[in-house]
Amino acid sequence: MATPGTQANFVIYPTQFWSGVVETVQQNAEGFNAASNNSLRLVTRAILGDYERESFLKSTSGLVQFRNTASTAGLSDIVLNQGEMIGVKLNRTLGPVAQDRNSFRKMGLAPDEFSFLLGQQFGPEIAVDYVNTALGAVRAAIQSAGAALQYDATADTLKTLNHTAMIGGMSKFGDRASRIVCWLTHSKPYYDLMKQQVADKLFEVAGATVYSGTLATFGKPVVVSDSPNLYTVGSTTTSYDLLGLVEGACEVAESEERDIISQPITGQANLADRIQGEYAFNLKVKGWQYTTSNGINPTNTILNTPSTWTQIVADIKETAGIRVTTN
Repeated sequence: MATPGTQANFVIYPTQFWSGVVETVQQNAEGFNAASNNSLRLVTRAILGDYERESFLKSTSGLVQFRNTASTAGLSDIVLNQGEMIGVKLNRTLGPVAQDRNSFRKMGLAPDEFSFLLGQQFGPEIAVDYVNTALGAVRAAIQSAGAALQYDATADTLKTLNHTAMIGGMSKFGDRASRIVCWLTHSKPYYDLMKQQVADKLFEVAGATVYSGTLATFGKPVVVSDSPNLYTVGSTTTSYDLLGLVEGACEVAESEERDIISQPITGQANLADRIQGEYAFNLKVKGWQYTTSNGINPTNTILNTPSTWTQIVADIKETAGIRVTTN
């Protein structure tokens, strides 16, 4: 605790501030990584520049052919094609936050204590931004594939989330449906599914829902988030999304050194301090390339637009996942 009357200058302590941030972000990140079976990954990796580019060999058909043991005919070379995954860097500002020093004195907080507490305030905001940005981008990428990766349950008799709709979504991956490792959805369709399972009166399903608090979701965990990127408000109804994602569907990588500074403010009735920081992270979606014609450091509006993402793998089943739309 600070001794009253001894705090001559307020200084933000970056180490303590970022300790508070890291503590809360890691709690969210570790839980999200594990809870989603690593379909959404939050990691730390230094990345230079405005884009992250990664080359890969595209899937090539016809590598195995029939061999005629009686033939001396020549064979034509098979061309191997290279693709490029492009992720994009997103820059963020913390604050600025201004507060008079009188408040600090009244609270009796030393600068290092306040720095840690302030970091804990910013931490959840950063984690929520990571998650919402990732969900918006991966949903937009899936949308860009049209009906190939999307099942519209709003046209069904039962328009809310149910097992039939989930099967319809998984069927988009055909024989690769087992690659879907996690469901992500808004709380509204989640509880719709719970009510439907109870109404079905199936002992193995409804009983589990009532007694153990679990849902039958085809052996895949469900992450529930009331993210604005998991529903769409229409003119008459609101539609909700269920995303079925594969491992590594979307990666958020904190990619630059974080910075935080404080600055004294004078010329006012009370002395005050302004605190401001900045950081950056990179975003990439499995099987999709950020279209660089949209420019560097795109806004969330751009990231959430389907045309921003271009499919870079030949097989649609090698992409991030599927989307089910419900009421």
